[in-house]
Amino acid sequence: MPALAYAEAPAAATDRDAGSRLLADLAAGDDAAWQTTVRRYERLLRSSARGVLRSDADVDEAVQRTWVLLLKNAARINDAAALPGWLSTTARREALAIVRAQQRAIPTEDLGAHIAPDDSDMAGGLMRLELRSALLRAVDTLPATQRLVVQAMLRGEQSYDSLSQELSMPRGSLGPLRGRAIKSLRAQLVPSFA
Repeated sequence: MPALAYAEAPAAATDRDAGSRLLADLAAGDDAAWQTTVRRYERLLRSSARGVLRSDADVDEAVQRTWVLLLKNAARINDAAALPGWLSTTARREALAIVRAQQRAIPTEDLGAHIAPDDSDMAGGLMRLELRSALLRAVDTLPATQRLVVQAMLRGEQSYDSLSQELSMPRGSLGPLRGRAIKSLRAQLVPSFA
């Protein structure tokens, strides 16, 4: 029995070395390591988030947050064998954070925000034109990567996969970039039209 355990030890050491290399490559932002890891664990993350969330958009957000957290924490993970569990747990926690944030949302009594203006209304048309102009001016002030993401999203509905390919950015970075851009745009635009 000890001979068998000894014969398997080099294979286990090789697996540990490969796992350590993978984690180091992820921490360094190696594109090939990220693509391999995303392909391998994307379903696991989606399944973990889907256990908590129902909306596809919310699941996408939880998965994106998880990839960002892996980017920030890959160097802290000591054992690559623990990576699937870490990813699954993190995705579930991010999904729960999304649920908590949605529960804290305070409904507004302002029904005007929910009623579309009459298209024949000239004042409404001018207001939409002014809002669009203000939005485009505010987008121009964003950092380059955020500006690219927002401009691509303003062109119309696209999947994160197609945006990732079009902008040559990791899919997992699009949601956080979008979130920071929206926060910045909101800060710029809300005081102007309040």
